[in-house]
Amino acid sequence: MAADDKVMGQGPFGLKYYLSGALSGGICCSITHGALTPVDVVKTRIQLDPATYNKGMIGGFSQVIKAEGPGALLTGFGPTAQGYFIQGWFKFGGVEFFKINLTKYLGEKAAWENRNSIYLLSSAMAEFIADIFLCPYEACRIRLVSNPTYASSMIGCASRMWSEQGFVNAFYSGFVPILFKQIPYTMAKFAVQGKAQEMIYTSLDASPEKPPAIGTIGVSLSSGVIAGVAAAIISHPADTLLSKINKGGGEGSMFARMGNIVSETGLWKLCTQGLFARCVMIGSLTAGQFGIYDIVMNAVGASKFHFHNPDAAH
Repeated sequence: MAADDKVMGQGPFGLKYYLSGALSGGICCSITHGALTPVDVVKTRIQLDPATYNKGMIGGFSQVIKAEGPGALLTGFGPTAQGYFIQGWFKFGGVEFFKINLTKYLGEKAAWENRNSIYLLSSAMAEFIADIFLCPYEACRIRLVSNPTYASSMIGCASRMWSEQGFVNAFYSGFVPILFKQIPYTMAKFAVQGKAQEMIYTSLDASPEKPPAIGTIGVSLSSGVIAGVAAAIISHPADTLLSKINKGGGEGSMFARMGNIVSETGLWKLCTQGLFARCVMIGSLTAGQFGIYDIVMNAVGASKFHFHNPDAAH
């Protein structure tokens, strides 16, 4: 690290920067996940009841509206928007914190040579912390989507689940599946986006300091789509497992219930049920997240850290 406390010619990075990253992450995740609640409702219904919702994503929208009215597409909006604000706060803020401090620890040259590993490790650590806070919200969201008459609000849903199942069983039965879903998803999301962003800049003979005609936001959106589809495919089996385990029912320990679901569903269906809907959802969601993140970071006056070859001119 340079004597002026900068990292790869950027910074300095202190508490204000990390709070800016956390706030930007919370806002981008809350907006994108909240906006895509209707897609998530249909995707979850396809995963939980494929016999009924067997007409694909577009047909699924029609089925939900016909059976329950347009308002059903916003089922779970409250826990989604709130839960993913908290998750985005810890995820994006955590990734910035870990990747910058790992770069300081390793030194700029070693960090540049191992930047993909830093993306993977930083995102895994940040996501683990974020999932501790996200899991109860996801449990409530899935319960409301799978059984809209269960409660009339998120607070009512949480209260009923707690009274019927106890705190841990109600809110953390899906913790292991959510880790299997979210950690690979986030690792792929940040590593693939970082690599795709780097390749786009290189192909356009540009850089974050000298952006191409599409601008840095355009690069973030393009690389975000690529990252989102890759992350969706990698994490989809665990996403299906999480939806089914949080639907309720089943006996035995968490791992026993997971094993039963895999046996009953079959590995192929676990990997493919609702996959197209999830690719559409996560591809657009991830692009939106990186785009909004950059916009908010710029608005609060924070310049996002990016890996830079220390041997190249800044």
